[in-house]
Amino acid sequence: MSLVLRVGPARAQWWLEHLQSLLPDIECRPWDDPGDPAAVRYAVVWKPPAGGLKRFPNLELIVSIGAGIDHVLADPELPQGIPIIRTTGDELTQRMREYVLMHVLRIHRQLPLVEAAQEKAEWLQIVIPPATGRTVGVMGLGNLGGDAARMLATVGFKVRGWSRSPKLIDGVSPFAGFNALEAFLSECEILVCLLPLTSETRGILNADLFAKLPAGASVINAARGEHLVEDDLLAALDSGHLKSATLDVFYEEPLPSKHPFWAHPKVLVTPHVASMIDPESGGKMIAANIQRFIAGEPIADLVDLEKGY
Repeated sequence: MSLVLRVGPARAQWWLEHLQSLLPDIECRPWDDPGDPAAVRYAVVWKPPAGGLKRFPNLELIVSIGAGIDHVLADPELPQGIPIIRTTGDELTQRMREYVLMHVLRIHRQLPLVEAAQEKAEWLQIVIPPATGRTVGVMGLGNLGGDAARMLATVGFKVRGWSRSPKLIDGVSPFAGFNALEAFLSECEILVCLLPLTSETRGILNADLFAKLPAGASVINAARGEHLVEDDLLAALDSGHLKSATLDVFYEEPLPSKHPFWAHPKVLVTPHVASMIDPESGGKMIAANIQRFIAGEPIADLVDLEKGY
């Protein structure tokens, strides 16, 4: 039996060699050279092309290299009924925690204004309320979102959390379901999106949602580019209703060089680096989950295919 790996070319060989060392009883092969398709039992993938996975008639397990599985479910020819495991872990959570805290504090402490003043040699002292006077909303309270919300509350922010079903987190005011979305948004001065991408959440960051935020609010999207209606964001920024946007994910990646986000004065672009997975730690998590699957043991990261996450 064998495993087939699809990952970006920059680290493909590193991933392949590391997984092979962790799974010595399974032949690990690259996506473009899988050997006998009938021998492939496991697929470890990031953004597999449409129809790619159906090549393997005896496939037993799909592993997403990342916490999201939307890139797998996007395949219109995806073989049905095959278990999917997402990849999470302490390092991914830590990296997202750092990213969210860094950019929430950047907005809260008005760092862009300070940087602009420095360019003009202007001594600008801004009176900023402490974190206890700022409300931050987190959309999505799964592994990454729940941890980020908890961390922001520990720092002292007034934190609100919104999720599909009720989630209780110390220091976080809970809101659940679309009926509670308007109330959740009404006081969010900084909004962080860490939602899973599903049919319900695709395009959720739109003009209607932005209008429900307080004037002068800021948006941080570190979930998926498809959550955002780009033209609606640009309109909300240009009108002055939104103060700023920090974007780590996009419809098209890499972001095209002529995209308006690059040059917009109210947009900070980061190149999908909020919580990157590396072969060293990621490979260990993936190998451990595959071994649990083979042994018939419970797997915490097994996806609920009905929910889509």
